[in-house]
Amino acid sequence: MQNDKLKLLKPGSLQHLGENMLAFLLKAGTSTNLPKGKGTNSSGKSGQDTAIYFDILGTYMVVFRQYFASLLYNTMILQALLIWTTSVIMGGRSAMVSLALSSLSLVLMWMCAIGFSVFVAFVLPLVSSSPIPYISSPWLVVGLFGAPAVLGAFTGQHLGYLILLKYLTKTFSRRNANLPLVVQEDLAKLDAERWLFKAGLLQWLVLLIVGNFYKIGSSYLALAWLAAPAFAYGLLEATLSPARLPKPLKTVTLLIGSSVPCLLSSGIIIHSVSTLIGSAVRLERSPGSNPEWLGNVIVAIFIAAIACLTLVYLLSYIHISGAKVPLIITTCLLFGITLAVIQLGVVPPFTEDTARAVNVVHVVDMTGANGKKQEPASYISLFSTTPGNLVKEVEQIGEGFTCGTDKPLDFVTFSVKYGCWSDKNANIGWHETDIPLIRVENDIKGDNRVTHVSIDTKLSTRWTLGINTDEFEDFQLKDGPEELVPISDKNNADSWHIIQFSGGKKAPRKFNLTLFWANNQTHKSLKKDSNTEKPLLKLRTDVDRTTSPTETVLGKLPQWCSLFGKSTSPLTLAFLTSLPVDF
Repeated sequence: MQNDKLKLLKPGSLQHLGENMLAFLLKAGTSTNLPKGKGTNSSGKSGQDTAIYFDILGTYMVVFRQYFASLLYNTMILQALLIWTTSVIMGGRSAMVSLALSSLSLVLMWMCAIGFSVFVAFVLPLVSSSPIPYISSPWLVVGLFGAPAVLGAFTGQHLGYLILLKYLTKTFSRRNANLPLVVQEDLAKLDAERWLFKAGLLQWLVLLIVGNFYKIGSSYLALAWLAAPAFAYGLLEATLSPARLPKPLKTVTLLIGSSVPCLLSSGIIIHSVSTLIGSAVRLERSPGSNPEWLGNVIVAIFIAAIACLTLVYLLSYIHISGAKVPLIITTCLLFGITLAVIQLGVVPPFTEDTARAVNVVHVVDMTGANGKKQEPASYISLFSTTPGNLVKEVEQIGEGFTCGTDKPLDFVTFSVKYGCWSDKNANIGWHETDIPLIRVENDIKGDNRVTHVSIDTKLSTRWTLGINTDEFEDFQLKDGPEELVPISDKNNADSWHIIQFSGGKKAPRKFNLTLFWANNQTHKSLKKDSNTEKPLLKLRTDVDRTTSPTETVLGKLPQWCSLFGKSTSPLTLAFLTSLPVDF
């Protein structure tokens, strides 16, 4: 929202929210009579009393229970299967082949729709300054991915239509040999149009069956997209007489059949696309770890799926109409105009209201010392969890930044594989006595090797420690006599157990770590190349201090950038150190 900014947040309002949350947590934490949920049973499946609810244009709320939904869905499924079976039996072999070929058109429609939109997703980072240029303006996805998806859906369905038409033409020539050839071809086109419409019904029937089986709450959408068009078709178009010649589908059939489903789906689709775009932007936990096209591909597939699901009935009307060329021209123009708007920068990817998340950290890095006397590497690091490079940002900031992937950073809880760095005035704002220490006090070797390590975080009361679980079977962390982490089974992620500590001004800064080595230790971390050696311990200490060079960079940040921080993010001054294998 336009006014959702930190500078507009009133301290009193924030305090009020905090007081309410604290009261709730205290009550919940001390309560022994918390209600038990009834949404799931012991097997984890949705119970029959689970509520299914949705709104209509944000005005009316519809609520019903799962048992009623199951009854409704099962009734619709049985009726649809009965009608389909009766229709195919009465139509004979021709109906079975036509059903198979119309189903093929659905497959081709999905393949081409996804293929066209995904192709754009791969190309977009190559032609745009930002790999996700629609962050601040989600409506751009209509032109970027929606237009190619619609064109692809029509192309794929038209290929299936041509195959179906060829078969039906032969069928009509055998059954109605007395009719002129032109009439036979026209009848085949009309019949193909109807089969494509009914294929759309089949598509939603399959989705309803799947949703009903897994008790998916949003299965009411599949019911709406199946029931309304089926009702319109049965009321205005259907006939059980196989001898009756096909007629053109009525436009009113499409209007009646699609109005209610569109009414129910429009809001959900808009909100889902916005949510997905936000999620795609936040996919990159470690900057530079994911390919730039990944978020685009996810959004493109979702947009293509929406096009195939919602336009399947409409597209069946276009193949024998005069709208084929206008559809192709319109989608191509829409895509071209949207791409031009992005390339020319008419709509920027980031704005002051939709800012790019960045981190500016003064890093003092001792990890390259490998236990030897060495000057620490000090530099200002700039990185972003939002996909894309930082070229524009660095151009505006200046300060001698260099960007790339040849200076990876390990912040213990995450890594920075792409970022920017500058050593301009980087020796200001810290002293060597601020660097944390990891020192081996004693190392008792033998069948049960034990190593005692002292850790001094110096200025920091907020730090993160990574322990290599490939080397150690267990460990114990103490603050003097107080045991902080006891000896017990430890979990790990990617062979690292992560400890995060955050305290106040009087929090301890010196700790004792006891490491119990694994039996028959093979030193999995030890490699001949010391540059790729995996350390035994890695430590990051954070200091809430803005050094002079960091302050300069922060003052020059573009208006579309906003500082990003969470519990695992480093503060503006971070010290990195480690304990190597060959300590």
